[in-house]
Amino acid sequence: MIHISTFRGLSRRSVLKGAGVALALPLFDAMSPVFGKAPKVSSSPNRFVAMNAALGFHGPNLFPEKEGKDYQNTPYLEILDDLRSDFTLFSGLSHANQQGSSGHTSEITWLTGVERPGLAGFRNTISIDQVMARNIGASTRFPSLNLGTGGGGQSISWDANGVSIPCQGSPSKIYRELFVQGTEKEVEQQVSNLNRGKSILDVILGDAKSLRSNLGHRDKEKLDQYFSSVREFEIRLDQNKEWARKPKPDVSYEEPKDVQDRYDLLARQKLMYDLMTLAIKTDSTRVITFSLGAFNAVPTNIDGVKTDWHNLSHHGKDENKIDELEIIEKEEFSLFADFLRDLKNHKENGSSLLTNTAVLFGSNLGNASSHDWRNLPIIVAGGGYKHGSYVAHDADDNTPLCNLFVPLARRMGVKTEKFGSSTRSTIRGLES
Repeated sequence: MIHISTFRGLSRRSVLKGAGVALALPLFDAMSPVFGKAPKVSSSPNRFVAMNAALGFHGPNLFPEKEGKDYQNTPYLEILDDLRSDFTLFSGLSHANQQGSSGHTSEITWLTGVERPGLAGFRNTISIDQVMARNIGASTRFPSLNLGTGGGGQSISWDANGVSIPCQGSPSKIYRELFVQGTEKEVEQQVSNLNRGKSILDVILGDAKSLRSNLGHRDKEKLDQYFSSVREFEIRLDQNKEWARKPKPDVSYEEPKDVQDRYDLLARQKLMYDLMTLAIKTDSTRVITFSLGAFNAVPTNIDGVKTDWHNLSHHGKDENKIDELEIIEKEEFSLFADFLRDLKNHKENGSSLLTNTAVLFGSNLGNASSHDWRNLPIIVAGGGYKHGSYVAHDADDNTPLCNLFVPLARRMGVKTEKFGSSTRSTIRGLES
């Protein structure tokens, strides 16, 4: 069984040290997210989806020459032309100081904004999707989904302890978790596991309390954080027991088969887009992240591509490489466009599902050829915002990407004026 719920208040790697004693959490069968009480459910709830392309997009094929509503289409924007009024394209955004242990480690901080990823002393923080999930996750069976193609991309979702939340890359397993109802015996076993998890928590909490008198001030602070996590985790265990006995949605979509060819990029992305759409339509979750994938091999089943993808991203302005790269990236934009159209064409309480879903699509690299993490390609679609423009922030003195995260989080009910390295609670170009 996989656990699609992706915010873990307690990681099995969590260790509290003091007086020569190490206290670590066991791996519970019931490991699942930590959230407060469910808010009142809206008839048309807000959702959030974030998708990251680890190898970026070729900028000249995406960014127009002039900003504004009357921008001229580029090769990639032409694919989205019928959706022009449903999205906003941003340039000139980035996180500061993203030079890390490799040219690609900025992927792990795309939704956190922490500086110097992977270098000595680096510690990640909670990603913006999990901030949202903590706020509204109890409203749905799965507080959040963290998906990937299994194609080499890293997880972009991080818990409150700065621990990476693994991507789920098997469409068949995800489908079964979302939509296949277990037998009565299996449901009762799940409830039993949840009860057992709570019993184990009681024992661990008692042992932890006995250590407190032997700890220094700093370790006592860590222990208090641990106590808080346990209390929140207990609340979520009780909520999971309620969901375990509720029937899962019935969908007219056949259980998918996992794509055996790990380099069939398009087939893998297509299945994940389908599952994301189903999860949103059935209100199984309201927060999703998706790592589109990246690898050092030739993508299969894409006519005209004969060079490995990573090599193409480091094209060095070689026109032949750029031509092949364009083929791949156009296919990615076509799948993204189909996803948006599917949401737009589905009506929910008189409005489009896309109107109720804010979609963040982009990359942690502005120029993958040089591993440049500045001037990122960022698209925001749906969400009830006023769209139809290309908004060019300063390409040299970039606006913090976290400035965009704050209004996206506030839209999901998070009461905050700041996230990460944000300098404002609003951003030019995102209007309600």
